[in-house]
Amino acid sequence: MQIVDWIVLIGTLLFIVIYGSYKTRGSKNVNDFIKGGNESNWWTIGLSVMATQASAITFLSTPGQAFNDGMGFVQFYIGLPLAMVIICLVFIPIYHKLKVYTAYEFLEERFDLKTRSLAAILFLIQRGLAAGITIFAPSIILSAVLGWDLIPLNISIGLLVIIYTVSGGTKAVSVTQKQQMAIIFSGMFIAFYLILDYLPKDISFVKALKIAGASGKMDVLDFSFDLNNRYTIWTGLLGGTFLMLSYFGTDQSQVQRYLSGKSVRESQLGLIFNGLLKIPMQFFILLVGVFVFVFYQFNTSPLNFNPKATEVVMSSENKAAYLELNKKHIAIEEDKKQLLHQDLSSENIAVLKELNAKDRVLKEEAKKIISKTDDNLETNDKDYVFIYFILNNLPRGLIGLLLAVILSAAMSSTASELNALASTTTIDLYKRNVTKDYDQNHYVKMTKWFTLGWGCLAIMVACVANLFDNLIQLVNIIGSVFYGNVLGIFLLAFFIKHVKGNAVFYAAIITQIIIIAVWFSDILPYLWLNLLGCMIVMLLAIMIQLFTSEKKV
Repeated sequence: MQIVDWIVLIGTLLFIVIYGSYKTRGSKNVNDFIKGGNESNWWTIGLSVMATQASAITFLSTPGQAFNDGMGFVQFYIGLPLAMVIICLVFIPIYHKLKVYTAYEFLEERFDLKTRSLAAILFLIQRGLAAGITIFAPSIILSAVLGWDLIPLNISIGLLVIIYTVSGGTKAVSVTQKQQMAIIFSGMFIAFYLILDYLPKDISFVKALKIAGASGKMDVLDFSFDLNNRYTIWTGLLGGTFLMLSYFGTDQSQVQRYLSGKSVRESQLGLIFNGLLKIPMQFFILLVGVFVFVFYQFNTSPLNFNPKATEVVMSSENKAAYLELNKKHIAIEEDKKQLLHQDLSSENIAVLKELNAKDRVLKEEAKKIISKTDDNLETNDKDYVFIYFILNNLPRGLIGLLLAVILSAAMSSTASELNALASTTTIDLYKRNVTKDYDQNHYVKMTKWFTLGWGCLAIMVACVANLFDNLIQLVNIIGSVFYGNVLGIFLLAFFIKHVKGNAVFYAAIITQIIIIAVWFSDILPYLWLNLLGCMIVMLLAIMIQLFTSEKKV
């Protein structure tokens, strides 16, 4: 990090905070603060919806996911366009017709207060945890790579978001997310161009794709029915569709984005815009990771991309063993480099696969040495790949820009989450269960206080969080544990008219216990939890309703 990088990074972040606070100061009532005065047009909604989902985890973890496992993760998003169409046709018209501030208001009108409160609490639990992780994700990576202290980083990111979210509410979130998405897209396109430029002159774009394909990184679609395979076309179409339906249709952090639309049509166009652009965007981010992999076929890469882990091992008694592995790793890289400058014949591809397999074995052995040295060290280095590339290969100024991309993504997603958490707490719990007799100004003030409270809680979660297999997977796992149940409650409300509040309430509690048990037992890939939770709560509610109806007769 040079002075120019610090100027770019700090200047970008301060601009976002000051601009968001200035443009949206002085919200006088609940409608302005929570729904942005219903002034958003479709492209603002589309970008805001996209920015809410595209956290720093997307830009840190997704390239690393592709670097290790290839393009298959894009199947996770296959069900997104279908989910957007269903939400546009079913969810949005109902929300606008009822003029709700939160998605859960509808549940009281359809069922009862306790069902509304339960759904709101389930949202608050999972989104509160996710908010902490969206702060933690960039902090843990930057602290390891740059040597920054983790706790001050968590606090700094959290406070920056709290300032403009408390100041301007939903409108501040939407206004700043447009600027953040512009920064994010610019940074990622520049990074991709530089990766291509850094490849050897005889390696064209097409040949780079062939190298990635020969290494198993371009396997986009998997039609197998293997339940042990986390990402297939079927998990995307079924589990992914239900996850997206629940996330975009019932998660207040997303619902609040399109409830701010000028009209039903503007909200619908915003979601369709997101549905059309999201898969190409994720494909591109994964492709960046694949090309980082190709880049390191011609340039020296570390045995483990977590510099902190390497540093600790190199100052321990395991240094000699680690250096021996690294020596073999470098030898394999040299063999691959010579091979890839030749034609990719079937014989050469077979040799390449064999070399890649040997290198994977070396990296697994390196992880064992790291764990042996200090079992508290993070051995899984997927989330460190892209940031390592940025810091070691990009020119001055652009390092600051790419770090601004990562932190802007963290801020945009966290702002949406805090805004939604505070709105749900105020409208669904405080106003409905505690008191109803205060004026608009009181509820605006309480929403600001709840924003501050949730922001502080998210910072605390970030300070005690730990890396999982992959951060982007951790966020989706947390969502999948809760989303199917909540989606089932809403589908019952929309389509199964004879089911009443008591049946849904008890079915939802039982379902949540079952889903948590299934997740802990690791019976199914996490994406299937969305479909399973939705089906169980609907079937249980129908059965409980039939049973209670028969008893009354």
